[in-house]
This record gives sequence, C-alpha cells and structure tokens, in this order.
Amino acid sequence: MSNGLSRLKALNEKLDKKINSKQNLFDNDFETTNTIPTSMVEKTNTTDVKSNYKEDRTLNMESLRKLFSELKINEKCPDFDNVFKYKAMNLAGIGLRDDDFGELRIGKYIQIIAISYDSIGEEKKKAKNISLGYYGKGETLDIEKKYKIIEFILRWRYEKGLQSIDNYIHLLDKLKALPKSSN
Repeated sequence: MSNGLSRLKALNEKLDKKINSKQNLFDNDFETTNTIPTSMVEKTNTTDVKSNYKEDRTLNMESLRKLFSELKINEKCPDFDNVFKYKAMNLAGIGLRDDDFGELRIGKYIQIIAISYDSIGEEKKKAKNISLGYYGKGETLDIEKKYKIIEFILRWRYEKGLQSIDNYIHLLDKLKALPKSSN
C-alpha cells in the first residue's frame, strides 16, 4: 500500500514539474522588445483634428501611397484606390491592441490581411481574407519594416474611418434637403 502511495506522490511531483514548465513557456508567448508604451502617449485633441482635417487627410493619403509601394502591396493590389474597397484590414503576428501594441508574436508570420465580403445568394455574405503582404516570421522582421507595416494598417484604418464620416456628412446634407413638414 505504501508503495502505491509513494508512486502516486512521485507521479504528482512529475505532473507539477510539467505544469510549471508549461506555464513558463506560456509566459514568454509574446516578445516585448520594442513595444510602444501607449499609456505614455497623449491622446490627440479632437478640436485640432477638425481644424486640420483636409491637410491631415492629404498627408495621410500621401504617406499611405508611399507605404503602399514600399511594402509591395501594389504587387497584390495594383490600383491604390482599390485598397479602400476592402471592408477591413488586419495584421497577423503583431499586436495592435492597447495592451500589446507593437509586440511581435513569437513563431508567428507577419501578414497584412484585407477582408472583403462575397455575396452568396440574396442575403448571405461570406468573409474572404486576402493576404496583401507577407513578411516572414516575426523574429526575422527588421524594426523599420515593422514600423512601416503598423503605420500602413493604422493609416488605412484612419482613412477608412474618414470615408465613413464623409458618407454620414453627405447623408445629413441630404436629410437637410428633405421637406420638414407634410404640408
């Protein structure tokens, strides 16, 4: 009986060691070098954005065009204007959330992924992921390239948001043109 108990204790110790070693592997899941501490970055005053809207948007588009070529996205999407036909743009292998901003995910491949929707019949839509740029494993990515990839995604999302704002401004203008009473 004591022999069985000692074997059980030995197995329990082995299991505890394995659990600890797996937890250590999980703790190093993200590479935290070159991470931008977003808590130290001040938020932009929205009043400043409104006053510089056109100039800021022009500069954003110029930067996007440059990055479009530098990151060779033009090889997958030859017409720059078509890059805004996608519904969303994501980044695989690099964190963009506030808590993991700029972190490379170890062992993951870096890709810019565009998302579009194909219609399947009258009401159903199917999401379609398209790789616009593949940059290899995160560990081999040079910091300047990483910065440019993140910048492209953020600038694309910024422009896409501005296009949505333009659409709502247009719709509000149309609403103003409608008669306000039924007489």
